[in-house]
Amino acid sequence: MSHTIQIEGSDETVEAEAGDTILDACLLGGVEFAYSCQAGNCGTCRCELLSGDIVELEYSEHALAAADRARGIVLACRAQVWSDVRIRRSDEDDLAMHPARVLACRVAALGPVTHDIWRVQLEIVAGGPFSFSAGQYASIEFPFARGMAREYSMAGRPDQPLLEFHVREGGAGSVTAGLGQRLRVGDELRVTGPNGSAHLRSRHAGPIIAIAGGSGLAPIRSILSTLRESGSDNPLHVYFGARAARDVYAEEEMRSWVEGRAGSRAQVVLSEHDGSRAGVPWRSGIVTDAVDADFARLDGFKAYVAGPPAMVEAATQLLLGKGVAVRDIHADPVPVAAAAKAVAA
Repeated sequence: MSHTIQIEGSDETVEAEAGDTILDACLLGGVEFAYSCQAGNCGTCRCELLSGDIVELEYSEHALAAADRARGIVLACRAQVWSDVRIRRSDEDDLAMHPARVLACRVAALGPVTHDIWRVQLEIVAGGPFSFSAGQYASIEFPFARGMAREYSMAGRPDQPLLEFHVREGGAGSVTAGLGQRLRVGDELRVTGPNGSAHLRSRHAGPIIAIAGGSGLAPIRSILSTLRESGSDNPLHVYFGARAARDVYAEEEMRSWVEGRAGSRAQVVLSEHDGSRAGVPWRSGIVTDAVDADFARLDGFKAYVAGPPAMVEAATQLLLGKGVAVRDIHADPVPVAAAAKAVAA
């Protein structure tokens, strides 16, 4: 039996079969909808149920508090439709709604930023215009690895003419092995996107914490440079974790993101180094330990996390334990879901 889902505030209506989730029906019907884990753990797909009958599947209390559920908020990924329903998308102004594009691009500039990370800047040749929100990612298919696309976050601002990516050179047998020798200025490659829900929420007026590891600095760079360009004055705390001095890059730029912001700072934390460079202190240890030492609580913060999966998971669990709501942690969906389950257990 078919039912309809009406999106309040728009002329969008989609069809749903009995038992379909709101999220599945909306995505199948071409309706833009913010989502991430699709398992009831992250809270990204929250929406308000205005009318109609649904059956809710199991979800984490960290994704949807009882108080919010009492006022009609549901998770679209866990709400099965059993009648005609009417919904209102949450935080609609902050949804990333960009058309998917397949771009033909040309390498405009290429250079190392560390011993194994390359800055790759691309000129769009065909398939544009391309719009994205700071913090999103795209798939890149290199000319020497056709049919083997890999995902990389945009490192530049959405208003800049060139697309910028920070690509780690992989080991033997990987797609990006020998990247510095195999990729050349003028080479053409394919970019598909944008994707991702861990993007800048510009409506947030409170404090922000950003935690990056390695080339995970790319989406953080996009987010924080966009914030600076917008003139926002959010208190901002930036942590960049790396192994050793040779893995640090964009340090001066990182410090410029917090310059002039009251109660803000940017820090480099090295797991295999102690000391300083040019009078600027580098902290020693694990980046999540540094955050733990600096904050007793982080209630009201918006968090952006990017880097190796183990670091993202550890950071997410730490943030949850210090009072950051799961819906305010923007990172890779699998680690977020896993950490939410761990905190709930």
